[in-house]
Amino acid sequence: MEIKETAMVGTLESGDVAITLDPNPGRGIEIELESDVKPQFGTAIERAVREELERFSVAEARVRLVDKGALDCVIRARMACAICRCAGVPYDWTREDGGK
Repeated sequence: MEIKETAMVGTLESGDVAITLDPNPGRGIEIELESDVKPQFGTAIERAVREELERFSVAEARVRLVDKGALDCVIRARMACAICRCAGVPYDWTREDGGK
């Protein structure tokens, strides 16, 4: 899936994550993470982001995350939403595969 435009999802509330996803033509995947728990969970957060990008076949994107203690499922849901918004594709939340 091609990232065509910038999208922002999430909030800065406790237990959530704010994600900004931008096109990144010719530069692959770049992830910038700001989190108080980065030393403990940064690797797991980045892995969840990369897995969601891979699930949607996104090869070029810049991802900025401001984590406020979001669980893995929240990070993945926010990523799915951001990816679909950026690509202009509706996501079917009733299906595990998103209807792709």
